[in-house]
Amino acid sequence: MAPPLRPLEFLNQSLHRRVLVELKEGRSLRGVLEAYDQHLNLVLSSVEEVGKEPTGPSPGVTLLRGDSVVFISP
Repeated sequence: MAPPLRPLEFLNQSLHRRVLVELKEGRSLRGVLEAYDQHLNLVLSSVEEVGKEPTGPSPGVTLLRGDSVVFISP
């Protein structure tokens, strides 16, 4: 059995793939993880909000501050 991934290893494997990000305020965003840093600040592209009133993908990139992130899921 492979050893469990560390958080930054998981993020590295998720680069350029779609991820789901839950924020502290209860919003959920889905987009392509373009970059991250040691503070878990995230750069996402093709972001769409999921939940009560989903939105279509937004153009450009979105920067999420790491302290607002609750979880990141593939």
